[in-house]
Amino acid sequence: MTARHFLQRLLQMGAALLAMSFLMYMLIGLMPGDPVDLMLAGDPHLTAADALRLKAMYGLDKPLLSRWAHWLLQTLQGRAGFSRLYDMPVMQVLWPRLAHTALLMGLALLLTLCIAVPLGVSAARRPGSPGDKIINIFCLSGLSLPAFWLALLLIDFFVVRHGWLPAGASARHPLSMILPVVTLAAGGIAVYIRHLRASMIAALSADYIKTAAAKGCSPARIVWGHALRNALAPVVTVLMIDLGALVGGTVVIEEIFAYPGMGKLMFDAITGNDYNLALAGFLLLTACVMAANLLADILYARLDPRVGRDA
Repeated sequence: MTARHFLQRLLQMGAALLAMSFLMYMLIGLMPGDPVDLMLAGDPHLTAADALRLKAMYGLDKPLLSRWAHWLLQTLQGRAGFSRLYDMPVMQVLWPRLAHTALLMGLALLLTLCIAVPLGVSAARRPGSPGDKIINIFCLSGLSLPAFWLALLLIDFFVVRHGWLPAGASARHPLSMILPVVTLAAGGIAVYIRHLRASMIAALSADYIKTAAAKGCSPARIVWGHALRNALAPVVTVLMIDLGALVGGTVVIEEIFAYPGMGKLMFDAITGNDYNLALAGFLLLTACVMAANLLADILYARLDPRVGRDA
């Protein structure tokens, strides 16, 4: 990827984030109720005059577009407001939760690749064999089983029946991370095995593989040194694009296992009408997904130099 293309992508990301921030602010701003309404409901001694004064204090009496511009300017300066639920600055709430979600997703991706790569390569080397059929059955099972149902089954077996693992998850206790990581990785393992299998079959039938075999390269070097490199390019692209779906999947998993990550935080912020926290959290997650897509382009260019030259 050239420096010019990289700069263009950054500008595109900035424009997309600007549009997303506007859309999210408008949607949340149009929701019924606001912090002042909640304060009035919680304190019967507040009068209508107090409500008008509080709305003026928080800028809620201004047009929605003006409020969005002020909020965006403050957020870009690192002041995203105060969290009503946690009674502390929004950014102090977000960063630890983002680190927890990044740890959960990182472990799930690591487990996914450690299982999907060898199984996908093994299935591609002998398509139609008994091993390939067993792997395909495993993939179909993984794709058919909903993540929340798998989580409940794992909790029932490992927690309720045998008591081997804790039900709740915490980044401070490694054993408690096993069930949410396995649950989050299960669907991804099946997806990437199928993608890698298809890519490897196409790569192993290419002319350069036949040339490498004719020159005396060992089968292991042909598979792992030549074919896998080219087969990984589309898989990396799918992996980074699916990161958004993985972020969405953590909402359910974090809620089931009571894991203190971004998914559970966003769920609590929306149900608790914590607008500042919800807006900043969604914007931060959007930026992370866009950064992952940019990383996919960079990795793709590294795996296939022709893409880097064309870019």
